[in-house]
Order: sequence, then C-alpha cells, then structure tokens
Amino acid sequence: MATQDRDYYEVLGVPHDADKDTIKKAYHQLAMKWHPDRNKSPEAEEHFKEIAKAYAILKDPSKRARYDAHGMEGVAHFTHDDLFRDFDFSDLFGDIGFGFGGGDIFHRTFGRRTTRPAHGQDLRISIEVPLSVINSGGSQNIKVSHPVTCSACHGHGTRTGRPPEPCTECGGTGRKVVARGEQRGESHVQFQQITVCPICHGRGSKIEEPCETCGGYGQIDKEENLKVLIPAGIDDGTVLRIHGHGLPGKPPELRPGDLHVVVFARSDSRFQRRGADLWHAEVIDVIDAVLGIALKVPTLSGNAKVKVPPGTQPDTILRLHDKGLPRYRQSGRGDLNIRIQVRIPENLNDKERALYEALRKSRK
Repeated sequence: MATQDRDYYEVLGVPHDADKDTIKKAYHQLAMKWHPDRNKSPEAEEHFKEIAKAYAILKDPSKRARYDAHGMEGVAHFTHDDLFRDFDFSDLFGDIGFGFGGGDIFHRTFGRRTTRPAHGQDLRISIEVPLSVINSGGSQNIKVSHPVTCSACHGHGTRTGRPPEPCTECGGTGRKVVARGEQRGESHVQFQQITVCPICHGRGSKIEEPCETCGGYGQIDKEENLKVLIPAGIDDGTVLRIHGHGLPGKPPELRPGDLHVVVFARSDSRFQRRGADLWHAEVIDVIDAVLGIALKVPTLSGNAKVKVPPGTQPDTILRLHDKGLPRYRQSGRGDLNIRIQVRIPENLNDKERALYEALRKSRK
C-alpha cells in the first residue's frame, strides 16, 4: 500500500533539483507501470493516485516552491480540485499509449470528474415578441449589457497585457493556510485555519500595475445591439442560443459563453395563445344570440366574417380552422377559437320591459 506522506520527489524517484522534463519523464514511466487498467495488482490504484498527486505538485512552479519551503504542511490545504482544476489530461494520460480514458480513471481514483471549462458562463434573458412576428417569423432587435474581456489587457488586468505572476504569499490559491499540530495522548491532531489571502484578496495573483482601461479587473461592461431570428410559430419558453455573447472566459484564453434568449409571446388584447391555437371572446346581445347574427372578428391576417347561428348558447365555441399560428417545427396551422359570451341587459326601459313580458307570455 502506498504511503501518502512519502516525499513527492521520492515518489517520482527524482532528485530535489530535477528539472521539469525529468519530472515529467519519471511520471510517465511510473504512470505506465501503475495504471490500474494495465496493472491488476491490488496496490496499483493507490500507487497511481500517489504518483498523480506528486506530479501535480511538482510540475506546478508555485506549488513546488511552497512544497520545497514548507514540506507537506505547505501543500496540505490543496484539494483535488485545486490540484487538477487546470490539469491537461492529454498531458496526464493521453500519451501513455494504452488508449485508456484519462477522465474515467481520474473519476475512479479521486471520486469525481473535473474537466477544464470549455468557455465562460452562459447568460440567460427573456424577451416578448409580438404575435405578428411569431405568425410569420422574422427578427427581433434586443439590447444586452454584460461584461466582456478587456481588449487593452486581453483579460489579464495588467498594464502590459501579460498574465500576472502568482501571489507569492498563497502560491496562487487565493487562500492563506495556518497549520498547527497538537499531541493528544497517543494521537497527533493537525489543525488548519483557511482564510482569504490578505495580499491578493483571493485572486491568486497580485497585479502591481493594473490596466488603465479596466482598472485591473480584466473586464469592462459593454452594451450590445443584437438581432434575434424568430422562427415562425415558436413556442412560449423556447430558448434560442446566440454563440459567444455570454460572460468572458476565465482564464481569458477561453472563449466567451453563450447568450440564451427565452422567447415568449407578447400580450395581445385581441387573443389568448394556447400553443398554435388562438382564442378570442365576442360579446353579443341576447336578441342576437336568439336570432343569430353575422360578426366581423379579428384574425392575424385581417378581419373575417363569422355567422352566429340562431339559438347560440353562452360559451359556445365557433372555430375558424387554420386561422391560428403556424405549428412550430411541424406542418399546418392552429385554429382561431371564438368564444361567444351573451350580454344580459340590466336596466330596461318601459318599452323593452313590455316586449320581454310579452315574449315570456307567448312562450308560456
């Protein structure tokens, strides 16, 4: 069983003054020997884990410097995510030569997958689009204000435009670790207090001469005027993606994220939308419900004539086929549904009351 507290130089079998190429070569030889998919001995996985951790420490100049200066206590606060966040897995596994998956063995060995982000974070906004645009398809202009990478410093925040040096106080981690040990009976207990680095304030680097354009932040706010293409019949809540208009990448060499535009139909006093169908309410008088009437009702392409048959009851639905919206990503159109509501007169004059009384007597 491999011992976790072994000296990392001893783990890789290299001298303390070994250069980067020597360390990498030693790592590759040991990784080939102890890769669990090749070596079926019970201790292979523990050896492989120890080798990978030693290499992660010694290949990084700032981590190696802390290890050389403070030993195990200097790097004890590093989590697996700290060690392997920016690890190039093609460097770690890709050229071993067995065709084994680096991510899979890493997941089995360290209990999680950690992959380098491919781009900056995505942004999400919602817009409302008129039914006329949804009916025919078209474009919608939007304004979006969000941070972008500062072009003057290329996102590094420095006046020179080059990446800042890692903070010497925290070794680039952004955290300050104070470790102490106590002897309690036969056990030795190790305590750690982790705080934000007071020198770099958690950034992991200290910028001596900040960029004049962004003040050292590496980003500036920018308002963009974008055109969103709206497909005909698009459903409420559909998300349209605009590549490269999200937040800047971190580190700045990564491409920006994407902008997700969630589309909803704008409220229209004439219609209610239910998928591809439209609903419209028409209020008629009692006499028109009894005798029937011809109405003009609005549609998305102008007015249409609708015949209300005699004896129409309240909440009757009259349907105009294919007068709704296009069916999104399907053929055909929805319907326009007209709900008939009957207005009951409240204040009758004497003549109207007499007529209703006569009508009631005749029906009896």
